[in-house]
Amino acid sequence: MPGLVRKLLIFAAVDGLILQPAAQKGQRPAPSTKITYKDAHIGPINEAQGVEGSAKGFEAFGIIGLLTVSKSSFLISITKREQVAQVQGKPIYVITGVALTPLASKAEADDSIGRTKAGLLQSNEGHSLGETDSEGEFSANNDEVEDEANTANTEIPKTSVAEDVISKKGGYGRFAQKWFSKKGWAVDQKKNLGLSVSEGESENEKPEKSEKPDQTTDIEKAENVDIAASMLPKLLRTSQVLFGASRSYYFSYDHDITRSLAGQRKTNSELPLHKEVDPLFFWNRHLLLPFIDAGQAPLALPIMQGFVGQRSFIMDNNPPKPIIGLVGIEKASMELNEITTSSSDEQISKARASTDKSFLLTLISRRSVKRAGLRYLRRGVDEDGNTANGVETEQILSDSTWAPLSKIHSFVQIRGSIPLFFSQSPYSFKPVPQVHHSAETNYEAFKKHFDNITDRYGAIQVASLVEKHGPEAIVGGEYEKLMTLLNVSRASENKKSIGFEWFDFHAICKGMKFENVSLLMEILGKKLDLFSDTVEVDGKVISRQNGVLRTNCMDCLDRTNVVQSAVAKRALELQLKDEGLDVSLQVDQTQQWFNTLWADNGDAISKQYASTAALKGDFTRNRKRDYKGALTDMGLSISRFYSGIVNDYFSQAAIDFLLGNVSHLVFEDFEANMMSGDPGVSMQKMRQQAIDVSQKLVVADESEEFIGGWTFLTPQVPNTIKTGIFEESVLLLTDSALYMCYFDWNIEKVSSFVRVGLNQVLAIKYGTYITSTLSQAQADEKRNVGLVVSYKAGSNDIIRVNTRSMATEFPSSRLAVEDKSSTPTSTSTANSVVAPIATGFANLLSGLQNQTVTEPKDAVKVLAFKALPSRSAVSDEGVSEAEQVKNVCGEIERMVEIGRIRMAGEDRRRIVEGGTIISLAEAKKSTGLFDMLGHQVKKFVWA
Repeated sequence: MPGLVRKLLIFAAVDGLILQPAAQKGQRPAPSTKITYKDAHIGPINEAQGVEGSAKGFEAFGIIGLLTVSKSSFLISITKREQVAQVQGKPIYVITGVALTPLASKAEADDSIGRTKAGLLQSNEGHSLGETDSEGEFSANNDEVEDEANTANTEIPKTSVAEDVISKKGGYGRFAQKWFSKKGWAVDQKKNLGLSVSEGESENEKPEKSEKPDQTTDIEKAENVDIAASMLPKLLRTSQVLFGASRSYYFSYDHDITRSLAGQRKTNSELPLHKEVDPLFFWNRHLLLPFIDAGQAPLALPIMQGFVGQRSFIMDNNPPKPIIGLVGIEKASMELNEITTSSSDEQISKARASTDKSFLLTLISRRSVKRAGLRYLRRGVDEDGNTANGVETEQILSDSTWAPLSKIHSFVQIRGSIPLFFSQSPYSFKPVPQVHHSAETNYEAFKKHFDNITDRYGAIQVASLVEKHGPEAIVGGEYEKLMTLLNVSRASENKKSIGFEWFDFHAICKGMKFENVSLLMEILGKKLDLFSDTVEVDGKVISRQNGVLRTNCMDCLDRTNVVQSAVAKRALELQLKDEGLDVSLQVDQTQQWFNTLWADNGDAISKQYASTAALKGDFTRNRKRDYKGALTDMGLSISRFYSGIVNDYFSQAAIDFLLGNVSHLVFEDFEANMMSGDPGVSMQKMRQQAIDVSQKLVVADESEEFIGGWTFLTPQVPNTIKTGIFEESVLLLTDSALYMCYFDWNIEKVSSFVRVGLNQVLAIKYGTYITSTLSQAQADEKRNVGLVVSYKAGSNDIIRVNTRSMATEFPSSRLAVEDKSSTPTSTSTANSVVAPIATGFANLLSGLQNQTVTEPKDAVKVLAFKALPSRSAVSDEGVSEAEQVKNVCGEIERMVEIGRIRMAGEDRRRIVEGGTIISLAEAKKSTGLFDMLGHQVKKFVWA
């Protein structure tokens, strides 16, 4: 594959940022690249052009990509790296530091570059030459020496996250660092990260001066600020922590780390690396698109999120045999050939060395970019069959020198959330899972998931570790039920069934008896043996793994880590046996290095998904479980809880944005609700399904012609215009009636609906409809519009409630009869009389129950509809809110006019008029002080 730029100099020129690659040994340097200010255009520089300013630049080891938010762009480059492994002599690095350089102007770029350079020099002074990856001179020769020097460091075990937690005496997780800082959340973060002027304050400003305007800023001025731009400093801080300080991203210049041994492409391919890598694990693809589109393939360095670790170990090729006839300790005495009892230690050491064989064990975990995110904000499956916390883990056993004729063994296993639509609240230590959508929708996504992984890995064996009793059984039972249905379907298609083993980890390993995982190994042993592993000799695959174990618990972290490490240990023993080595005969062989490697892997995966080290890490690390480990787990659980309710909401929005799953509008959603939506489910598709379901259920008269259906926000309390709670409902229009359907989105059923004949419609008013002023998006008069239909209540009006879907959760207010004094334009909730709901067995059988409603004669009622945002963070902007509302009003008026009987000579009566439903001024008056304070507190904590 074409060579990637391994090192480059970044500096600011008059008209743009210059990326100047270093010359590799024996080669000419690649041409320099310029990124222009303001428009961030990327292009090569003519060699004849002289560029000044290189002396002020800083060295980088690769480009992660270009981050563009609103009108601001930033170059993300790798400033620090650390070699953690090598595969067939090709180094693999973890990113330990990044720089975000602004592209607004030369002044800002210069200032940021100066800060970055100063930070790197300060970092280098605090470390010895062997601990840093930055050099004093800019040369390709240094890069080559450095790679070789760092290879020796791969065997040094890194301090585990669990050990760090204990040593810091309760300083658990990111939350504690920020929340308990004496200098405050934001100030402490800025100090720790050393942000540039573009990321917050100018160099000459004092903190006191910069904070005062924020406290006294006029609300009107704040509303005119670009929301995405206002959240830019926090996004930059999050990006810097994510890519650098987290040590979660890995890359290699020469080896495709996104593919397992079985999936490696041909080494003589002429395609650039960004086209060779597996898109499922190509984390910065969206950020690199500007470079790829500009033809700058040498700068397009793919990175992968996950874990890479490597350890060397020695096995005795000819282990001493125990003396026959002795028992106990004496039996463990070794029989050393040609060594007498008077032999020296040196002689014994030489004798052992002659039969020693050294190996390398490499562990690579690859986190999927599909449904990526954080613990409680990304659960279950999306409509394409991708699951949250999807991780492929490969264990590679090789000769320490990667000798061509020696075998390379690869064993792959995967983890992923339960492939159902479900969620859990982060505001509880043990939240009860809630399954969403219909059984049909869940089965469709479930089937897609297993079709995907079957195509990728072959045969599948599932190990579900959730509890068989209690809250976890809610999703566990559905999992088992859908698997049974899927296997029936696969049998009819002559496809192999998918193995399913429900192993209640907590029940079987109760009392800290985690060694009982061996029972699961006995159950799955034969299946794992059939899957085998991949073996390569001299570049040729001589056997291929033909199946994979898919393990899950609720989070796919702690219990999954214990089981996967046990499976990996079993695989290692079989691979060593294939090499002619029996682990059981290695009496003096310690396996602590193996436990540590897998514990580090578990901690890394856990940090990326749940912000803390893995629970049960003491057992994974030491094969022992005691009260100290339980206390550590309790502290980590508390840290997870606080991270889940404080940090994760914005971090999730940032992850979705960096991956390209959402646009900058995600920050508008976050500013309004302090959380972002889930792009894993197409709301456009779901809304169309809701319209179809509603039409089939509520339009009972076959003679009615269906005209159209739309989704709107409506007050939860009927016959009101303003209320505290709005929910999404369905509006249907036929040639004879309007239907307002309240829809239960969790089970995809109509919970209730109201039918209004078109001959009862009196007037339609459309215009500004503002229900909240807490955020800029909610106070935008152009985008917050709606319509109100006034109609004359009839004696035959019917409200229907779907008792099958609603059970006892149906709000009684929807069956309320409004008081005589209420008017169509009233914005307050009217007094109501609750209509009785029969709860007998007959209702369960009937499904829909007619509610008898007696209305005062000539009473006027209203149906209020507020337009949903026409643009979202997931999809491009379509028809504007105002245009959608006008179109709906026009359709209703047209159908009313068609059905109306006019007297001879009577002119057409217009029933639609423009106006204001709730103005911005009126909405501000209605916004209470506690509402504003509550929103500000949320912004302080979450944003």
